[in-house]
Amino acid sequence: MTTTTVRKRAATGSLVGLALGDALGFPTEFNDVPSILAKCGPWRDMDLPVPAFVTDDTQMTLAVGRAIRTAMQQGEPGPATPGRPDPRALEPRRLARTLREEYMDWYRSPENNRAPGRTCLVACERLGSPDLAWQDASQIHSKGCGANMRVAPVGLVPGLSDEQRSGAAQLQAALTHGHPTALAAADLTAHAVRLLAQGAEPTGLVGLLRSYAYDNRGRYHERWLGDLWTRGQDPSPEHYIGRGWDECLAVLDRLKDAVRTVSPETDPCLATGEGWIAEEALATGLLCFLLFVDEPLTAVRRAACTSGDSDSLACLTGAFAGAHLGTEAWPRPWADRIEYRGELNALGALWDG
Repeated sequence: MTTTTVRKRAATGSLVGLALGDALGFPTEFNDVPSILAKCGPWRDMDLPVPAFVTDDTQMTLAVGRAIRTAMQQGEPGPATPGRPDPRALEPRRLARTLREEYMDWYRSPENNRAPGRTCLVACERLGSPDLAWQDASQIHSKGCGANMRVAPVGLVPGLSDEQRSGAAQLQAALTHGHPTALAAADLTAHAVRLLAQGAEPTGLVGLLRSYAYDNRGRYHERWLGDLWTRGQDPSPEHYIGRGWDECLAVLDRLKDAVRTVSPETDPCLATGEGWIAEEALATGLLCFLLFVDEPLTAVRRAACTSGDSDSLACLTGAFAGAHLGTEAWPRPWADRIEYRGELNALGALWDG
């Protein structure tokens, strides 16, 4: 990690921002904008609920973070920093096992009562069958935003190779959401978080993401995904994954236009989609962030006051803003109230160095 990234504590800022956005959007999900305004008042003045409960978005983000941490700690001893996970230990079979365990723990938890998505529930129920390959549990036709609302940890862990980061991002999505667009959108989301944490200029972010999508369009991560592609009835793995990248490229084109033309006072879902599906969640979360790059609270408030999947949109917006600005993005009274703040801060501290 760069000195700048360590100084701003991008990992902690991103995880806390994700949870703050999630909690802010929790009460407004399934509401249209007039209903939200009637309930919450002017969107620029929206306050964090008391208590600041989060949804399955934050719960599953923590599951992904724990799975990565455990998988990296199970590797062979090496010259990694003492007391820190070794990124070289992150390999597909180990991560698939720890992700499966964490997803099952989440599925069985009494705290899994925050309106979780159907795809995650169905897939996790199937993951509970020990003799079933995870590829057979995956919901091959689903590209819901559950695939990428939880992927931020993959973009925050230091020391991973590009192949590890891309493979892990797609794998954590694929255990539940098997549609190729879910995989590509998760990969792009993790890449966006990583770029912002490393100090990329937000003005060039969409262009960087489009270039990344073009570069990866024909790359199927067989080492990480196995034969998942065969469930999609595509003629080849390249055709399968290419479908996902093409849909993401199309929504990135819409985002490129929206950043230049959309009024901040207009519901961003009208430009880039309501966010129930993964590629639209990425685009609309990014749009809210890019409309208010230097105003992180305004950005997550805008995302929470939308006609779409407001908690997932706001959590992604918060993850992007926190990765860009670090912990200073969030007022202490808000950060101190958030549910799971101890674990969020612990993971952030581990990855901030």
